[in-house]
Amino acid sequence: MLITPIILAGGSGTRLWPLSRKCYPKQFHKLNSDLTLFQETTLRVKDGFSKPIIVCNEDHRFLVEEQLKEINIEAGKIILEPEGRNTAPAISISILINGPDNYRNKFLVLSADHFISDNSAFNENISHASNYLKDNILTFGIIPTFPSTDYGYIETFKEGKRIYRIKKFTEKPSIADAEKFLDDKNYFWNSGIFLFKGSTFINELKLHSPKIYESCLNSTQKITSDHNFIRVNSHDFLRSPSISIDYAIMEKTSKGLLLPLTTKWSDLGTWNSLWANSKKDSYNNYKMGPVTLIDSKNCYIRSKHRNTSVLGLEDLIVIDTKDALVISKKDSTNHIKDLVNSLENSNSELITNHARVLRPWGFYNSLQKASFYQIKHIVIYPKKRISLQKHQYRSEHWIIIKGVATVTIDGNQFKLSANESTFVPIGSIHRLENETLKDLEIIEIQTGSYLNEDDIIRLDDDYQRV
Repeated sequence: MLITPIILAGGSGTRLWPLSRKCYPKQFHKLNSDLTLFQETTLRVKDGFSKPIIVCNEDHRFLVEEQLKEINIEAGKIILEPEGRNTAPAISISILINGPDNYRNKFLVLSADHFISDNSAFNENISHASNYLKDNILTFGIIPTFPSTDYGYIETFKEGKRIYRIKKFTEKPSIADAEKFLDDKNYFWNSGIFLFKGSTFINELKLHSPKIYESCLNSTQKITSDHNFIRVNSHDFLRSPSISIDYAIMEKTSKGLLLPLTTKWSDLGTWNSLWANSKKDSYNNYKMGPVTLIDSKNCYIRSKHRNTSVLGLEDLIVIDTKDALVISKKDSTNHIKDLVNSLENSNSELITNHARVLRPWGFYNSLQKASFYQIKHIVIYPKKRISLQKHQYRSEHWIIIKGVATVTIDGNQFKLSANESTFVPIGSIHRLENETLKDLEIIEIQTGSYLNEDDIIRLDDDYQRV
């Protein structure tokens, strides 16, 4: 029987801000290869496994679909969470969604944003772990290489040649405890990778977290589908506690086993860990983009839009995006999350979107924004269109700079070519469409008292966002 991967792709990756943001988190970025972390994870379980079940949220569904298409992978299911409730509910709905016939299958749970260096060794580990399944739940431990206060630890005792029985979990210990754990060969980092039979997971879920079981079961009995996506019932799903599989099951069960993972692994949780797992030059520097380094070493410099020069510096992280710049010592990057929390408290849009915002029909770049106006560069892909919509607080001026636009305003439809323009008054029902086989590009000038994206009332939409 083939193993079914469950790929959890709902994380926000806030510690890799400003590159990773809520609407475009780290698993969908190309960080240290030509593929995104999500694509690498999916390809890792391409051969010898069943089609993967992918769990993500509504905002990322078209990112998932597009990135799967790029690597020619077909998902078994793409399940959309109405709201992130941590790993235990996400795993639960993946197993419960097909009913009891699904419980006899084997499942492998993977995070979409982890780095694993050797796929062949990884698959050998999965094959070996399958020998110990029976009614156990296996996790894969990482042999610690330094005293980390960012990782969870698992205390074990040896049960076989390459297998350990789980004794205790410790979440993000003090540096003193982490140093003790490093010297004790029975402690492992928690990788968040799990292997089990569906029936074992469901029985342990019923026993140790019955509220999660009940709410997730009810939510999967009222599913709706559109396109390639499956939605569980929001009302029932949100009754589930927001809790990880570690707290919901693994810390309580007597069926937990651990197999040490024999390949390099990282959750790429900080810019420092990304530097450690990236190819570097002879001075231990990693650079991406128009970067100039002189008399510098042990640095990670990433710039996409403008020349960035670093002179005579060591152990530095510089991340330059179009709308944000972060400069940090390497050993301070675990505080990025505190920075993001501070920005969130001030209602900053910087933690949600990039200057370039992806949409299922294309993307837009925010060129300039002030109190009463905003200028955008909008690109609509061939044969795509925005929703039929209206705004309560803003009007829009559209100037076509490339391609041919099909414009609808209050029931009147007409076409515009390059160097032509039109005006959309406040409250007018409108739509912009590209019926051609080439990209459509426009400059949009918004004016009004409120310019945020939630001033969109959708009346009809090809992407089920009404």
